[in-house]
Amino acid sequence: MDPSQVQSAEFAQFLAQEEQRAKVGEMVIKITNVCWDKCITSTPGSKFSSSESSCLSNCARRYMDMSLLIVKRVQNMQ
Repeated sequence: MDPSQVQSAEFAQFLAQEEQRAKVGEMVIKITNVCWDKCITSTPGSKFSSSESSCLSNCARRYMDMSLLIVKRVQNMQ
């Protein structure tokens, strides 16, 4: 394999990794926005209440579970 092909393969791998990072970042932002709007109903203090913490945790977990389920179903359809 000539050096330009190696560099091209490495660059393609780098781009794929960066795309994955961007998708993860987008998902974190989406989860934060959705769960914040759902769980934080008043002006937050210096700490979340136990109900807010529980709601945020459950919301994020459900969002991740549903995202994984959707990805798996889409993959199975292909």
